[in-house]
Amino acid sequence: MKYPKVQNFIGGAFMNASGVRSLEIISPIDGSLLSTVPMSDRSDLDKAVKAASKAFPGWSNTPIKTRVQIFYRYRELLEKHMTELSNLIQEECGKTFGESKAEIEKSMELTEFACSLPQLITGEILEVSRGVECRTEYNPVGVVASITPFNFPSMVPNWTLPNAIVLGNCMIMKPSEKDPLSCGRIAELLKEAGLPDGVFNIINGDSEMVEAICDHPGIEAVSFVGSTKVAKIVYHRATSNYKRCLALGGAKNHLIVLPDAIPQMTASNIAASMSGCAGQRCMAASAMLAVGDVNHIIEKVRAAAEKIVPGENLGAVINKEAKERIEKYITEAEKQGAKILVDGRNATVAGKEKGTYVGPTVIDFVTPDMAVAKEEIFGPVISIIRVKTVDEALSIENASPYGNAASVFTQNGGMAKYITEHASAGMVGVNVGVPVPREPFSFGGWNQSKFGVGDITGKSSIEFWTKLKKTTTKWNPEAGVNWMS
Repeated sequence: MKYPKVQNFIGGAFMNASGVRSLEIISPIDGSLLSTVPMSDRSDLDKAVKAASKAFPGWSNTPIKTRVQIFYRYRELLEKHMTELSNLIQEECGKTFGESKAEIEKSMELTEFACSLPQLITGEILEVSRGVECRTEYNPVGVVASITPFNFPSMVPNWTLPNAIVLGNCMIMKPSEKDPLSCGRIAELLKEAGLPDGVFNIINGDSEMVEAICDHPGIEAVSFVGSTKVAKIVYHRATSNYKRCLALGGAKNHLIVLPDAIPQMTASNIAASMSGCAGQRCMAASAMLAVGDVNHIIEKVRAAAEKIVPGENLGAVINKEAKERIEKYITEAEKQGAKILVDGRNATVAGKEKGTYVGPTVIDFVTPDMAVAKEEIFGPVISIIRVKTVDEALSIENASPYGNAASVFTQNGGMAKYITEHASAGMVGVNVGVPVPREPFSFGGWNQSKFGVGDITGKSSIEFWTKLKKTTTKWNPEAGVNWMS
């Protein structure tokens, strides 16, 4: 075992969980044992909630200008430890080093945005009647929880913790049990940056801990990122317990390719979108809607995909179960009559035979009724669905229960505008394979890709992590009597 066993982080200190169960943390790269992670019980969560509740009065009453100073230091620590943190992500998540480094760079950007929050929550004041003044101010919610997925073990925690904590909340983080090592390192860096004990806590566990977080009366708000199936459960359970909840689910992102698209740019964007992070991201291109005669572009997509090599510029999928599930989708599509242009099944990397790799896969002549066309595969697979018109492409896009992202590739501005206006997706792109908004713009989809109001990142996150206080004041008795008196 390369690393010490994972512990919870409560009240500024690492400690063993009370639960007796634990899981092994296996590196997707080579199948090596990295560590073990405890499955905490409800008593562990109680300890974390008590620690956060104890820290909340002092932290929430700390001026926000003081709170952000800690995150300026935290951002510098992320940069200082860039290589170490990137290597850790690569080991436990299976990404390439470049992808892992990009995750830390994004975490830095998220932290930079959090440091700008004092300029965004100044509130408002207005004399609404003679001698009567109204003002608004943003107050923290209290003790909040963030439940994060395996595919971004550093970036997604940093989607929530900088904004939530800078805004005065105290947080309990539940990282994925598949790769929790990065989150523990985040706790160490936050403490080094000067974050008071109890403001940030980590509870490890599986679905039982997710349920416990949704149920705990001391937690006021819950954010979740994961599959749509679980997002629905979390949203329903948390809101049933009178918590505010924002739950991001899965995706089936469509890239609509028109005949006038620039061939090489389009192909390279599609190949990068479907294979980046081994396709294990909710923004990955999963389906290409080929409008009319785009055979020349499809050929370039095939050629670009063939240049993607597992273990070099393509990372591993998270575990053996994921590999088997992804390859099953490919085999099923082939049996149903689809044509495999590039086959990523049975991929191996020399010297890392126990790693869980799936090669880049391009499947042509997919029909909308196939599972590979409808379901989230979460692997380096692109399905090509051939259609005759833009409206036919939009009907397939909009028939999906998801609504995370969509893109169009064209040089026709009017057609681009038509598609972006009519696509039922919260994030759309033009000639962009991964239409991820960057701060201060917020991340979040529509339909069954998001449950709840607001967004996790950007300016929209302020609404979720705070509650608005409105104060009406009258001091001047000479102002007379009005309807507000």
